[in-house]
Amino acid sequence: MMNREQNILSGSVIGDEGVLSIEDLARACSSEPQWIVELVAIGVLEPQGTETSHWRFHATDLTCARRVARLQRDFDASLDAAAVMLDLLNQIEQLRTRLKRAGVDLE
Repeated sequence: MMNREQNILSGSVIGDEGVLSIEDLARACSSEPQWIVELVAIGVLEPQGTETSHWRFHATDLTCARRVARLQRDFDASLDAAAVMLDLLNQIEQLRTRLKRAGVDLE
């Protein structure tokens, strides 16, 4: 019998109504809770709850935090620079959506 190493992954589906604690969000981003605190401090994330230990985040916050992490990693950007890039990317997406609604062909 061969000895095989097995990795078991577990996860859960997070819908728009789902909520994550600061620890859950940090773990999902392969980060530390302090990084999440910094995202809140610069206005990238807006948690529900008043105390850090009671903060709750939605699935959209997870997407946003992961985008910031990717921007930091891919461009070696500071947190502030990644936040600005994220804001610009969001504005571009909104403009594209408006153009599509107006019937403007982007291709």
